[in-house]
Formats: sequence, C-alpha cells, structure tokens
Amino acid sequence: MNQTYICYCGLYCENCAVMANVAPAAKALYEEMRKAGFEEVISFIPGGDGFWPFLKGMAEDGLCISCKDGSGNPGCAIRLCAEEKAVEVCALCESYPCEKFDAFFQQSPVYLILKQDNDLLREQGLEAWGKLQDERRRNGFVYSDDRNTIA
Repeated sequence: MNQTYICYCGLYCENCAVMANVAPAAKALYEEMRKAGFEEVISFIPGGDGFWPFLKGMAEDGLCISCKDGSGNPGCAIRLCAEEKAVEVCALCESYPCEKFDAFFQQSPVYLILKQDNDLLREQGLEAWGKLQDERRRNGFVYSDDRNTIA
C-alpha cells in the first residue's frame, strides 16, 4: 500500500476507477495515437488542440493524486475538517463518525464500503486496512463497480 494515496475520508486512491482503469487506458490511447502520427494532424480535428494536451498530460503525468496532495474537491467538507484538525485519516479522529460522513454515505451505496473500511481502520489499524486495500487492488476492485455494494 502506498500511503500517498490514502484520502482523509478513508478511500484509497489506487482502488478508484480513475487510477485503476482510466489512467492505464489514457496511456495506451496516447501511445497508439502518437504511433499513428496524430500529434502532427490533431490540430485539423475539431477539438483536437484541447484534446491532445489533455490526453498527453493524462498519459505522462497521471490523472489524479490524493486529496491530501491537491486532487479532488477543494471544498469537500470532510477534507477541510481533516486539514483543520490535522488528522491523517478521519477514522482516527476522536469525533468520527460525524455528520459530515452521514451526508457522504448517502451519496452512493458504494460508499457504505467506506464505513466498513473505516471501522476496520479504527479497530485493527493501518496495517490491516492496507492489506485489505492491496488485496482489493490485486483482485481488480474499484469503488465505482456496482458489484461492490453491500446489502
């Protein structure tokens, strides 16, 4: 587990569809288009002048980093609170769970997994939580997959 990718809320960026699926696809698309000579003709395609630098950036620099390093919604209430309280992960805050998570858990049934993950983090620590995240990544888990909702 790479601790750089632990979000304040307890999500693990490497199990996000953006990092797990979109980033590798962007790299592959960029390489194929570059090999086919698109760099020289992209300006003749409508929208190509904006698309090419965007795709190149995704392929070379990646798409996203943890919210702790600047990605994500800068106005996220969970993020702002964690930064103010100087906690690494909200599950380790003495106020967790708080009302900010009530709203967060309501966004999608997928986020109910986060509640279980944060409980694991609180009860068994970062090492057990990290092993779970690594196992998920090896098995192709991504948060946005509807098969990952819990009953």
